[in-house]
Amino acid sequence: MYNKNAWDKYRSNNFQDVMDFNEEYKEFISIGKTERIVVKETIKMAAAAGFKPFGEMKEIKPGDKFYVTNFDKNIALFVMGQKPLSQGMRILGAHIDSPRMDIKQNPLYEAEGFALLDTHYYGGIKKYQWVAIPLAIHGIVVKKDGTSVDIVIGEDQSDPVLGITDLLPHLAQDQMDKKAAQLIEGEKLDLTFGSIPMAETQKDAVKANVLKMLQEKYDIDEEDFLSAEIEVVPAGKARDYGFDRSMVAGYGHDDRVCAYTSLQAILNVTDPEYTSCCILVDKEEVGSIGATGAQSLFFENTVGEILEKQGNTNYLDLRRAMSNSMMLSSDVSAALDPLYPEVTEKNNAAFLGYGVVFNKYTGARGKSGSNDAAPEYMARIRNILDEAKINFQTAELGKVDQGGGGTIAYILGNYNMNVIDAGVAVLNMHAPMEVVSKVDVYEAYRAYKLFLEKA
Repeated sequence: MYNKNAWDKYRSNNFQDVMDFNEEYKEFISIGKTERIVVKETIKMAAAAGFKPFGEMKEIKPGDKFYVTNFDKNIALFVMGQKPLSQGMRILGAHIDSPRMDIKQNPLYEAEGFALLDTHYYGGIKKYQWVAIPLAIHGIVVKKDGTSVDIVIGEDQSDPVLGITDLLPHLAQDQMDKKAAQLIEGEKLDLTFGSIPMAETQKDAVKANVLKMLQEKYDIDEEDFLSAEIEVVPAGKARDYGFDRSMVAGYGHDDRVCAYTSLQAILNVTDPEYTSCCILVDKEEVGSIGATGAQSLFFENTVGEILEKQGNTNYLDLRRAMSNSMMLSSDVSAALDPLYPEVTEKNNAAFLGYGVVFNKYTGARGKSGSNDAAPEYMARIRNILDEAKINFQTAELGKVDQGGGGTIAYILGNYNMNVIDAGVAVLNMHAPMEVVSKVDVYEAYRAYKLFLEKA
């Protein structure tokens, strides 16, 4: 089913399945605005499907289902297969971080009668897209005594929203002469937080008032920002997009659309031949670094812990388990935009509605930073998808000299396992509102589940 519009086969058969699946996805992405929230929601869904925390497993045998978390920002789910773990796994790997702004450690200040929060943007964004739109904040504040406070402002209909101001066109002549990259400076991406001064206060009265409100509502003070992790994201829920309701508009499709479809795949797999795994990681948008990124030893250590719990402490079996595995790096691809077709090469571009997208390699220009999948592996994937009549397409991330991008594929490829990028095409990637096709979301889920069962 290569390079064919997937809607054609759903006109009179299983159309409602596509729509129903996306209703659940819209709910997931509307709630899961941060990595921590995604992990919390994943645990709820996993528990409902019979998965247990790894720490509760006294022994590991075929058919067992469990999950492991890491710093509340990674999660790996396993369904043990009939074959020994040393013969490899079938792995789905997606990232759950998305471009956004983070509140700095000393963020709160007053200027010209406003209280503002200083931010530092995260990941690759067009800064001008983030001004003059409704924003929300999600995060956690950990106090010195170790207690934590969850903060959410701007998502409930009764909540206020926040935002970043921009110049009116009448006064923006100098601003409009700048290049787009300098149109909005990073240090001007500061969040308007309040404007009512505290009574009988001479200095920074507005700042004092919002601090008083934070104390009353959350029992936190200004220094507690030092041990906080607060993210600024677009406010509001994901919505149907297009008059025909064929698409979903929302924040964070990159890469939570692949995280959700990968998660649903492992939740619904039964009695696999090889151990199935879904790992959801952080920090992909900034290089997959740190303790919660794909370059962390978390996943490798977890596999070692599973082997140990099976009574196997042979180091070589850990290495074999990794190198004998096969993986789909579940990450999105850039869709051809009809308004900007000149940045893509049409014969090797991803189209909305044509099913799951395979990127044999990503990287930039001369394939820098890419995982270049083996043709034998691609042939194997093609075969099982065609047998199941799942629509798929292949693509590159734009014209060769135009730019490019990276995924976590090369990191797992370093273990000598077969890896290829496979995901959903996205319009408006990295913008506050991204767009995906509902049929692509559904085909990705079907492809991921089939991979766990048949690859």
